[in-house]
Amino acid sequence: MQREKTLGGVKSLIRSVEGLAELLILTVIYYFIFRNNYDSSLFPEYDGYGKYVLCGIYGLLAMVLFFGMDGFKFGYLRNGDVIVSQILALFISNFITYWQLCLIANDLIPVAPMLVLMVLGAAVVIACTLLYSAIYHHLYVPKEMVMILGRDESVTLKFKMETRPDKYHVSKLISMDEGLESICDQIVNYDAVIINDVPADLRNDILKFCYRNKIRAYLTPKVTDIVLRGAEGIHLFDTPLLLVKGAGLTPVQRLVKRIMDLVLCLVLMIPATPIMLCIALAIKLEDGGPVFYKQARATLDNRVFDILKFRSMIVDAEKNGKSIPAKGDDPRITKVGRFIRATRLDELPQILNIIKGDMSLVGPRPERVEHMKKYGKIVPEFDFRTKVKGGLTGYAQIYGKYNTTPYDKLRLDMMYIENYSLMLDIKLLLMTLRIIFSKESTEGFSNSSKLDRRARKALRDMRREQKEKEEQKETAKP
Repeated sequence: MQREKTLGGVKSLIRSVEGLAELLILTVIYYFIFRNNYDSSLFPEYDGYGKYVLCGIYGLLAMVLFFGMDGFKFGYLRNGDVIVSQILALFISNFITYWQLCLIANDLIPVAPMLVLMVLGAAVVIACTLLYSAIYHHLYVPKEMVMILGRDESVTLKFKMETRPDKYHVSKLISMDEGLESICDQIVNYDAVIINDVPADLRNDILKFCYRNKIRAYLTPKVTDIVLRGAEGIHLFDTPLLLVKGAGLTPVQRLVKRIMDLVLCLVLMIPATPIMLCIALAIKLEDGGPVFYKQARATLDNRVFDILKFRSMIVDAEKNGKSIPAKGDDPRITKVGRFIRATRLDELPQILNIIKGDMSLVGPRPERVEHMKKYGKIVPEFDFRTKVKGGLTGYAQIYGKYNTTPYDKLRLDMMYIENYSLMLDIKLLLMTLRIIFSKESTEGFSNSSKLDRRARKALRDMRREQKEKEEQKETAKP
C-alpha cells in the first residue's frame, strides 16, 4: 500500500513525461516531413533557425489540443477514447498547420506530405497510448474499495465502477444503518472508501475519519456541494465566509459567451449551409413533408422556445400529442432520418437557434417542457439547470450516458454552471468532437427507479451480512 501511495504521488509527473515524449516524437516527424517534402524556396525565411520556430509552434498547438481533448489521460480513460481524442487533435493540428504553411508560401502547397504526416502521427498515437496505458495499469493496480451506501438506488454506482475493472474494485458494501462506529472499524481494512449518497451528518463524520487516518475517500456530491464549489471566498474577518450568488453567469461572461456563439456559428454556417440544403432536399424528396421538426424546450429562466431539428420521422409521428422518443429500429424513422440521426446531422438547424439567441453552443441540454415538470416533481432542484441558456452540447452530454438519471444529469450540469469559464467552453467543444464518434446518445435519460437483478442481489447480500453481525453481537452479550 505504501508503494501505491508513493507511485500515486508521482502519477502526474509520469504522465507529463510520457506526454512530452510523445509530442517530441510527433514534432520530429513533422520536422523531417517539412524538410524533405517541401521545396525550401517556398519558405526562404524559414530555411535557417526559422524551421525550428515552425516545429515549436506545431508542437505547442498539438499540446494545447491534446490537453483540451483529454488526450493525455493514459489509463484514466479507455484506450479507444484516448486514441480517438489524440487522432482528432492531431487532425486539427495538421489541418491548421497545412493552411499556415500555405499562407507562408502564399500558394497552395501539396497536401500529400501532410497526409503522410497524419498517417505516421496516428501510428505514433496508437503505439504510445497502448504502451503508456500498459505502464499505468502495471504500476497502479485496482484498489480494494468499500462503498458506504445511503439510498438503495445509489448501489448502481458499484456496477458503473465495475465497467472499469482496470481502475476500481468495489469488494464490499456497507449500509449506513450500521452506524459510524461499525463503519469506521471496517473501512480501515481497505485502500479507499466511496461515500455514496449518505446523509450530510454521517458523511461528514466518515470523511473526517478518513482524512485523519489518510484513507482515500470518494464522494458523490450533493447539489449543495456543487454550489459551494463555485462560491466566492471572503476573508475580511477572522472567520472565513463563502458567498453564493446564485445568479448564473455574470453580465461580462454572458456577453463574451454570446460573442463566441455568434462568431463560431457564423463561421460554421459556411460549410454547414450546403450540407443543410442537401439534407433538406433529401427529406423533401422522400415524402414531401416539412423539412424541420419543432419542439417546445425550456432555456434560460425557464423561457420556452421552439428547438429546430431536421425531421427524421414520418409526418404526424406524434399525432396523438404524445411525445415518444424513437429508439433503434422504430418504423416511424425515415430512410433519410436514419442516416442523419446516426451522423447527428439532424441537430444542425440548432445553429439557427444559437444565432437567434435561444440557445448557446455550450450549456445544459434544453429539456422538453413536459419533462421539466415531470422531473421537477422527482428532483425539486431540477430547474437550477435553467440558470444559463440551454446548449447544443454540454457537460451532461459529454460525461453522461443515455440512461443518466435526472439527479445525475442535474449534478453534471451544475458542475458546468458553477465552474463556468471561457476555457471550459472551449474544452467542452473540443471534447464534443470525440463524443460524436461514440455510439451512445445522451439526448434523453432514464427516470426508472427499478433496480436490476445485480443491484437487488448486492443489496440482499449486504443486508444478510448486516443481520448476521447483529445476531453475533446479540449472542456475544452475557
